[in-house]
Amino acid sequence: MLSTVARIPRSRVVLRALSTWSAVPAGPPDPILGVTEAFKADTDQRKINLGVGAYRDDAGKPYVLPSVKRAEQILSSSVLDKEYLPITGLPEFTKNAAKLAYGGESKPLVSNSIAVTQSISGTGALRIGGAFLARFYPHTKVIYLPVPSWGNHTPIFRDSGLEVKGYRYFDKKTVGLDFAGLKEDLQNAPEQSIVLLHACAHNPTGIDPTPEQWKEISDIVKDKKLFPFFDMAYQGFASGSTGRDAFAVRHFVSQGHQIALAQSFAKNMGLYGERVGAFSLITADPEEKARVDSQLKIVIRPMYSNPPLHGARIANTILSSQELYSQWEGEVKGMADRIISMRDKLYDTLVGLNTPGEWGHIKSQIGIFTGLTQPQTKALAERAHIYMTSDGRISMAGLNAKNIEYFAESVSKAVKGEL
Repeated sequence: MLSTVARIPRSRVVLRALSTWSAVPAGPPDPILGVTEAFKADTDQRKINLGVGAYRDDAGKPYVLPSVKRAEQILSSSVLDKEYLPITGLPEFTKNAAKLAYGGESKPLVSNSIAVTQSISGTGALRIGGAFLARFYPHTKVIYLPVPSWGNHTPIFRDSGLEVKGYRYFDKKTVGLDFAGLKEDLQNAPEQSIVLLHACAHNPTGIDPTPEQWKEISDIVKDKKLFPFFDMAYQGFASGSTGRDAFAVRHFVSQGHQIALAQSFAKNMGLYGERVGAFSLITADPEEKARVDSQLKIVIRPMYSNPPLHGARIANTILSSQELYSQWEGEVKGMADRIISMRDKLYDTLVGLNTPGEWGHIKSQIGIFTGLTQPQTKALAERAHIYMTSDGRISMAGLNAKNIEYFAESVSKAVKGEL
């Protein structure tokens, strides 16, 4: 009897052996999307997905903001075309995005000295910024990231052509900010290095500097002539106030820093799939701005040509209407308040269960992230059907009135070694 291999035509065996892609190795799964895949495959009714940082309502369902629905109704009743946007996006949107970030009275905004482009959400903004700095920043090709930082920061900047290094940020002993280590590392960084700063709701720790600490950081950055690159993915969504969450950005600008800024409207407007963002740079004057704008276009054109239209129109409709803007701010505060209430409930339940450890950081952190250890996350996934990234980051927005007690009880057991 012929073997299975013998029955395969010789030409097919040769083609398989000579495949162009035969040496391509399998890459590791995405740490966040892999969690979602595992969650979907789980059939247990108690399962909870705390991996993806997307807001969920108190029923655990995706939430479309009423202001976004109203904006879409306005757009659907208008006579609009589907023509390509300019390379740097919808001009009205980028103008309003800059105003939201920097404040209407910002000197660079008033003097027309902010070069801004629409981007494919915050990720795209970071990638544009990384590519621009790698090409035009005259002093170094090294960027310092906080340790830890968002997992995508390193590949974004590495693939942009920058060398990635780190500065201390998180203190595991206190489950808080390692402010002394942060300051020491920034003071020891070579002059004119690029430093990435999370404007608010630091991802993944959820721990932010206080306004007073931000002022100290600004002074160090100025003394060392460092170049600050802010990532602001959660403006308004962190504290419930767009102004409060923009404090660091606005303070640095007021102190004369020529910052770079990546903005995202995924979280604060719930426009996750619309991919709406902006990248901006402070320039010296309108003439310099025009030159920077021209080079931003050259960076963007071979990347994706021009950005998506619909999401930018939604965001701009909200930002340009006083009525919709006020409604949106109220909705953002409502989302932030719900997350804060989940933090309070989680803290109270863990303490009530006599869970070992100090849990005050759950209430003192800002944003939607907190953390557990890797062994605990593994036990929670395998035995309690609770999914999060392996570094212990959890999305507080995934907790609600129906699942928070089960989650707290499971965490308590994991910490006690009872799972």
